[in-house]
Amino acid sequence: MSEERPGAATVGGNPITLIGPELKPGDQAPDFRINKDLTTEAALSDYDGKVKLISVVPSLDTKVCDAQTRRFNEEAAKLGDHVAVLTISVDLPFAQSRFCSVAGIKNLDTLSDYKFRSFGKSYGVLIKELQLDMRSIFVLDQQNTIRYVEYVKEMTEHPDYDAALKAVRSIL
Repeated sequence: MSEERPGAATVGGNPITLIGPELKPGDQAPDFRINKDLTTEAALSDYDGKVKLISVVPSLDTKVCDAQTRRFNEEAAKLGDHVAVLTISVDLPFAQSRFCSVAGIKNLDTLSDYKFRSFGKSYGVLIKELQLDMRSIFVLDQQNTIRYVEYVKEMTEHPDYDAALKAVRSIL
């Protein structure tokens, strides 16, 4: 049974329960099993040797998630080949693909946690009540040590983009 963290965050001011551990800088990043599309899976090891900026959003079809993904797509173009920028949600891969096509998202990988919820449970962001992943940011170094974490406390708020990007640049 995964650890539950009641009241760890809110949606519209209402407390929610996050499933999984609260990770901290210095922790080794857990592996995960996630989908690139309906039949192709991905794991943390697919990004070995790179700095990883992992942007987690509840659903790409919402205003803040859209803005967060567009911002990190722009920044990914400036960060170079030594950084992998990943956006993770439980949206179906079809929806992610459509969103990226319409929004012109080309500089980051969108990955879907819809099938296994492996990422959400391993990184402590799965919302028990909604079965969505809570907005959060993780920055991992080349050895998959977590160097920066932000669990956004209120789902409708933006993450601290500048702090996450500063963490990435400090590793490079």
